[in-house]
Amino acid sequence: MANSKSAEKRAKQAIERRARNVTQRSKVRTAVKKATAVIEAGKKDDATAALSAAVPIIDAAAGKGIIHKNKAARHKSRLAKRLKALAGK
Repeated sequence: MANSKSAEKRAKQAIERRARNVTQRSKVRTAVKKATAVIEAGKKDDATAALSAAVPIIDAAAGKGIIHKNKAARHKSRLAKRLKALAGK
């Protein structure tokens, strides 16, 4: 429990930030799952569009520090790799 007014404020800010971060992290996961599902379905045009939609969401989360920049790069790389393999078929 917060003992001072400033500690109460910081606790309130932490709750608000956590809620915002959870939302952003969820958006990243959803975008990655959607892109993966479309790629697995084998739809090249839709997969390209899904990847194009996912990349800015991933980059935004990395820029805000919600996910690590290397994790963002890993997500983008793996999605691009799967899309390239799909295009090669």
